[in-house]
Amino acid sequence: MKNFIKIIILVSLTFNFNTFIYSKENFFNKAIELFNEEKYDDARFLFERNIVFNPKDANSYLYLAKIYNYEDDQRKEEYNLETTLLIEPNNEEAILMLMNIALKKSNYEKVKILSEKFVKVCKTLCKENKNIQESLKNIEPKNNES
Repeated sequence: MKNFIKIIILVSLTFNFNTFIYSKENFFNKAIELFNEEKYDDARFLFERNIVFNPKDANSYLYLAKIYNYEDDQRKEEYNLETTLLIEPNNEEAILMLMNIALKKSNYEKVKILSEKFVKVCKTLCKENKNIQESLKNIEPKNNES
């Protein structure tokens, strides 16, 4: 009888652990689905919930930044991008998004610093840096003339 109870407890714990692990993954995957369907409020809720279970998930912070970009909440977007880079310093998409924010804020020094870092880490978005550098060239001389 004692062995039977031990087996029941073990099975129960295993089931609960597997459910917990699956639920963490399920939050992120479901959040991505909602994001792709442009259901940003629901997606934000699940990304935030995923962060509760997995606070070092850089992708959840990155997607939160994308949602805040869509909602035009630059402060929260920037916060989530900075958090993404704390966890994953070479995240080229986060660096690129921060460069765009710095451009909007006319913080050209920050754009240059981020661009230097971006060049070192870019794999798929390298072309985007060239576009930002062109924008920077077109803007900087105007600032010097004023």
